[in-house]
Amino acid sequence: MRIAIVTGASSGIGQSAAIQIAKRGTGVILTYRDNHAGASDTVATIEKNGGTAVALRLDIGRSETFPAFRDSVVAVLRDTWQRDTFDHLVNNAGSSRMALFEHTTEEMFDALMRVLLKGPYFLTQTLRPLLADGGAIVNVTSNAASVSGLEPGYSAYGTMKGGLVVLTRYLAKEFSRRGIRVNSVSPGSTRTRIADNAFERHPEVVPGLAARTALGRLGEPDDIGVAIAALLGEDGSWITAQNIEVSGGYNL
Repeated sequence: MRIAIVTGASSGIGQSAAIQIAKRGTGVILTYRDNHAGASDTVATIEKNGGTAVALRLDIGRSETFPAFRDSVVAVLRDTWQRDTFDHLVNNAGSSRMALFEHTTEEMFDALMRVLLKGPYFLTQTLRPLLADGGAIVNVTSNAASVSGLEPGYSAYGTMKGGLVVLTRYLAKEFSRRGIRVNSVSPGSTRTRIADNAFERHPEVVPGLAARTALGRLGEPDDIGVAIAALLGEDGSWITAQNIEVSGGYNL
């Protein structure tokens, strides 16, 4: 059985990705920061569908905790699957804070950097010895880093996500000698809990976003989750170093 690690899988895109990956016969180690109930729901859904999953706590913004997290992964791999390696990594855990450029503080910038760029960079580095040859990585970026998603207020967020797109290409180059594929997925506007459940708090913005989307609606977590699962699986076996926008044609 193949094993995947999915960060930030207590809700939204990460939760969908974990469930979709498990449906394809892969065991899942999923992480959460504060939403233990959501992580338990993800595990329960996977187990209800006949899969196996374990939830571990991880704060992606605290890189000093990564060695201890790696030790927890080693123990779970051994005790649950009798493995000493895993096959897939989905760097999904994230955060979003909106502010116009002139109002962006160093504190806001640094907080986003720790979660969106430094975290995935050094978590991947920490877990690299456990990642099996022939495996795959998917980094969840954002169309805020591309022309289609340029919106005022996301300069810091988009900058970090753009850095993750570039990191994806470098990792694909360096990991290729081990047969490890690395790609990124850039969601457009998607109905998740990010930014304190912004779409629930401000439902009036949804019609406008749908009108700017070629396929006429807001994205749902499963729209992104299935794309991530496909890239990790055999269907994506000849794809690497690519950033794939999954936005329904936003601003097309």
